[in-house]
Amino acid sequence: MSGSEAAAAAASKGGVQYSKIAEIKGPLVIVDDVENAAFDELVEVETRDGEKRLGKVLEVGNGKAIVQVFEGTTGLSVSGTNAKFVGKVMEMPVSREVLGRVFDGLGRPKDGLPDPIADRFIDINGEPMNPEQREYPKDFIQTGVSVIDGMITLVRGQKLPIFSGSGMSHNLLAAQIARQAAVVGTDDEFAVVFAAIGVQYSEAEYFKRSLEESGALKRSVLFLNLADDPAIERIITPRVALTVAEYLAFDLGMHVLVILTDMTNYAEALREISAAREEVPGRKGYPGYLYTDLSTIYERAGKLVGKKGSVTQVPILSMPSDDITHPIPDLTGYITEGQIVLGRDLFRQGVYPPVNILMSLSRLMKDGIGEGSTREDHGEISNQNYDAYSRAQEVRALAGIVGKAGLTEIDLKYMGVGDIFEKEFLSQSIDENRNVEETLSILWKVVSQLPKNELTKVKDKYMDQYYQGTD
Repeated sequence: MSGSEAAAAAASKGGVQYSKIAEIKGPLVIVDDVENAAFDELVEVETRDGEKRLGKVLEVGNGKAIVQVFEGTTGLSVSGTNAKFVGKVMEMPVSREVLGRVFDGLGRPKDGLPDPIADRFIDINGEPMNPEQREYPKDFIQTGVSVIDGMITLVRGQKLPIFSGSGMSHNLLAAQIARQAAVVGTDDEFAVVFAAIGVQYSEAEYFKRSLEESGALKRSVLFLNLADDPAIERIITPRVALTVAEYLAFDLGMHVLVILTDMTNYAEALREISAAREEVPGRKGYPGYLYTDLSTIYERAGKLVGKKGSVTQVPILSMPSDDITHPIPDLTGYITEGQIVLGRDLFRQGVYPPVNILMSLSRLMKDGIGEGSTREDHGEISNQNYDAYSRAQEVRALAGIVGKAGLTEIDLKYMGVGDIFEKEFLSQSIDENRNVEETLSILWKVVSQLPKNELTKVKDKYMDQYYQGTD
């Protein structure tokens, strides 16, 4: 039974019904003469034609309740509309049977199959993790994408967002990570929960087809909220997805990777509700509680002491006008542990994935790499490539002023390093799955274009073992 149908069944068994609708404003229905309603309580709104829509209580007081209708208020009228207060919050039915399934943004089956049989019904708002019970993330996750594995390493229990821009290839990258991600060196079960928030139909079909064709769908759960679905549904989608992820991780002991795309659409829906409630707007019209609201989603990642499983998050957001100081990426950066930034210049050059490595970082990378995790030289060769590529960018800027003829011999070598880094390390095909050994080998190949005396970030013992140059 889906979450919505379970709620509807509960509503039919009981609940308090009110027929005095004071006002309908945007996605909100304001109900008069309400007694004993609770914040977040589930509400069943019934039209005069008998159509039922679900909503939840946003605010209550002075005998009024403000109800947010998930399916939108189109077609509702003040007269003839009833609101039944169910007396419980929205819950998601969970069991191992959700694996391999496709749901809509509210958790209703979208794949033509019957509802999965539920073991439990869990409040979609989740329970906050006790900070004292959190375990420090330190286990390497291999995505098969060289730039992430090699230089912005993802670890189990981390929150690592991807900052992209409109029209860039973040959805291709998201699908590739979903297909290829794995915890190496362990037999523990691994699952992917993929939530598409406000995406186009073609994108949703791509995600679904991509996971089906690769065989990764059997260990995945998809939640698809389309662009033509009501915006208000977007508020629920990530919470339903994370509820399933937490169940798989902490009840079934699986390692779960949650991919949320696109969080910008989520924030836009939040702004829509805020405007309808006539709240005082904050930066760029977003509500002042945007930081708090985003944290209720992002902080549902992590590992717990004594629990085998983990929840790792890769939220994806498209920055309006490629502005990294926009409130959504800005606040996301404060809550999460690093970011992967996609660059417009690299995208225009046809580089995939177009990761701007100089603006990207993973704050937990140092704990997830090295001997026993990836390889003992991983941290140093990564730092050396970062240093070399940074110098290459400086030399390119200089060449734009003085021309190539004005560059020294070592400057030209650094320019060559920049080209090889982009063509051989950054660039890979969307179905290419590189293991960490291949990734590190390419990193050594890049810096081996330089003489040994330029490699100041790596120890001599690693140089003797891995350096591929002729110096």
